[in-house]
Amino acid sequence: MNIYVSNLSFDVHDEDLKNFFAPYGEVTSAKVITDRETGRSRGFGFVEMADEAASKKAIAELDGSTVENRTISVSVAKPKEDRPSRGGFNSSNSYNKNRY
Repeated sequence: MNIYVSNLSFDVHDEDLKNFFAPYGEVTSAKVITDRETGRSRGFGFVEMADEAASKKAIAELDGSTVENRTISVSVAKPKEDRPSRGGFNSSNSYNKNRY
């Protein structure tokens, strides 16, 4: 099961995230999401656990808990949805569309 963890301290790294969930069962991956340009944590991450029952127990017990003086939110991760274009050069909403 894929788990979403938010409101993480910027000092939390992948290994720390894995260690928070390890007491509940096998953690297959743990990733703190970082900013592409600065490499700094964005304050959230994802954990994948092998066992669904262990995942549900971890979510129930860790949601609202305090990690490094921050109250974290833990929930089932939702699938990423397609996002609309941000209006780049190849976008139909281009700034110059109606100028010339």
